[in-house]
Formats: sequence, structure tokens, C-alpha cells
Amino acid sequence: MTTTEHTTIRPFPIPVAGEADIEGLRARITATRWPDPELVPDFSQGVQQTVMQELARYWATEHDLRRHEQRLGALPNFVTEIDGVDIHFIHVRSPHPNALPVIITHGWPGSVIELLNIIGPLTDPAAHGASTADAFDVVIPSMPGYGYSGKPRDLGWSPVRIARAWDVLMGRLGYPRYVAQGGDWGAIVTDLLGVQAPPGLAGIHTNMAGVVPADIWLSLARNVLGAGDPPPADLSKEESRTFDQLNYFMAKGVGYGVQMGTRPQTMYGLADSPVALASWMINHDAGSYRDIAAAVTGHPVGGLTLDEVLDNITYTWLTNTGVSSARLYWENTSGFFDVKNVTVPAAVSTFANEIYQVPRSWAERAYPNLIYFNELDRGNHFAAWQEPALFATELRAAFRSLR
Repeated sequence: MTTTEHTTIRPFPIPVAGEADIEGLRARITATRWPDPELVPDFSQGVQQTVMQELARYWATEHDLRRHEQRLGALPNFVTEIDGVDIHFIHVRSPHPNALPVIITHGWPGSVIELLNIIGPLTDPAAHGASTADAFDVVIPSMPGYGYSGKPRDLGWSPVRIARAWDVLMGRLGYPRYVAQGGDWGAIVTDLLGVQAPPGLAGIHTNMAGVVPADIWLSLARNVLGAGDPPPADLSKEESRTFDQLNYFMAKGVGYGVQMGTRPQTMYGLADSPVALASWMINHDAGSYRDIAAAVTGHPVGGLTLDEVLDNITYTWLTNTGVSSARLYWENTSGFFDVKNVTVPAAVSTFANEIYQVPRSWAERAYPNLIYFNELDRGNHFAAWQEPALFATELRAAFRSLR
């Protein structure tokens, strides 16, 4: 291929799974061999069997296994090769002039699916009760190893490398100036893009801010090893709350990350059993699991319905990306929640049921050019998925001063 062919942006028709693949998925769900149920009445031993059995029943008998194809197929999808890997992305231009380009990065166990419902409110705010002055051109890429993006065949696709690739992508799309947003892994990629500070990047927004000071991060890491360090005495009430939240999550809630960060290739069950994949993907932080379990039992919180959850799992199953997406944890060398030394203008939204709530004092220290900070009264770790209208409102407010 010539250099021009390598850098070409190509339309990407959404693949339509064959009937054999759809029926094979349904048959595998139905044939699940179940373990003994948990011995506790809560989530402390992991994803509960009643939740998984109801999810599996609905998935095999009521969920439209092609719904994700239809939703993605209704949008402009493209692919371009960057650094040897095909990058799939959604690119929706606003109908309004002078829209601000934004690149939004998903997380794990999410995908572009978790961001679909924010596209309309961001690109066409007038249709959603907001001002056309706050319109965005929206770019949503699939990270390497996720969804329709290529699966790397060389090592080194860490969040640092992904951040560099995103700047290449925005330049290739003809955007000399843009902003970036992310949550979960997307927050880390976006923070690192803010560290790299390429000339075209005007600012960032995060809903999982990396703000934990180095000494606090060290205490939390020691506690994972059993040190039992209490919160430092000089912390404020808000900072002590965050210390306790992170202390709990790192001790009780991050086991999935340890497995993927050390032995991702061990998890063959993610490619062989749909129910194993589903249970692994909904085993996230306790707040998110609580809301997903509520959706399974017919009581969704916000927009995080069971069909939304299953769209994402079905997409991951059919693209066979359970293990390839997990390798991002193995590749990563950055801290999850600590300060990254971002230099560009930064905005922070902290949703009520995030893994940890960000103290403003830490945000101001972590982001010396903090242009926006807001604490929300609802929303969980997957804020764009659960509260798309509220999330879009946050992005409009966060980036208004950069237009």
C-alpha cells in the first residue's frame, strides 16, 4: 500500500452477522451449565446467580440480537489505519455552523455502544432544548482491540499510544483545533492526551478525574497489600470520603482489573461462553453492578436498560473482543486515579455514584488550568450511558469557555 492508501479514511459498512452466528449465540446461552449459587445474600461473592439467569433468559428469548447492528448502522461509520492498526470510529457532523469538534473515548467493559445516546444532544442541541451555539462535531473511536477496530499484533498499545493516535485521527479528519472527553479508560486516554498537549488540543473533560495525590496513592497501594493505613490526618471531610471510597474499591472491587492486568490470555471462557462473558462484563464497581442488576429485574436507573447492556455484550461477543479488549490492562503502565500532570485547560464532572467522588481541592491541584468543576446528584460510572441528557449538558457547560 502507498502512504496515501494507508492514511485514507474509508466508509465502514456495519457487518451483519450470519444467521448461524445469531442462532449459535442463542444456543450457547441456553446451554449454559450453571454453578452452585452464591452463599451470601449480596454482591460480595460476585455476580449473583438470579441476576445472571434472568439476564440469560431475556438475552436468549426476548432481546433483539441485531439491535446493536441497526443502531450502529444508522450512523456514519469509518475506518482508517493508524500506526499499523485499523481504527473504527463514528463521525457525526453537526448541522450547525462553527460546531466544536470533540473526540470521546469509551471505557471497559463498554464500547462505542455506551456513547450512542449522547450523539444527538451534542450534534443537534437545538433539537434537545439547548443552544445551537453549543453544538459539537462528534468523533467516537473504538480503541484498538475493541469492537470493530483492529486487534493489535504488536505490543505497546497502551493508553499513551492510543492518545497519540487520537491526535492523528483528529488531524486526519481536518480538525486543526478540538477538545477531548473520556470516562473509565477513556478518562485515562484523555488525561494522557492532555499531558502530551498536541497543538490542536484546546482542552479536555473527564468524568473520572485523575486527581489522587502521590502520597495518598502510595497509602492506597500499601493498603491493597494489607498495610491498613488510615486516611492522613490533614485531609478534609471530602478528601477523607474519597480516600475511603478508593480504599474500598481497590481492596474489594478491582479484582477483574488485576486478572486482566496480569493474565488476560487465561480468560478463554470469554470467547467460549456468552454467559461467562456477560458476567465478567457486568462485574464492575458496586454502584454500576447495582444499577445493572436493577435493569435486569425490570427497574432501570436512567437510560441504562437491560437492552442497552445486552447490546454492548452482544457486540463484544460477535466481534470476539472479550480477551483482546482485556489486554489494555496488561499494556497499561499509567496509574488509574492518580495525577497525570495535565497542562491543557481541563474540566471535571463528578457524578454522584462514581467509583469515587472528586474533591474540588484535589481537582484544582491535579489540573492547574481547571476551567470547570461540577458535582452531580445522580449518574454512575457509566454516566454517558445512564444519563445521556445530563451528560450532554455537562459537556456543553464544560467547553463553553473554549469556543
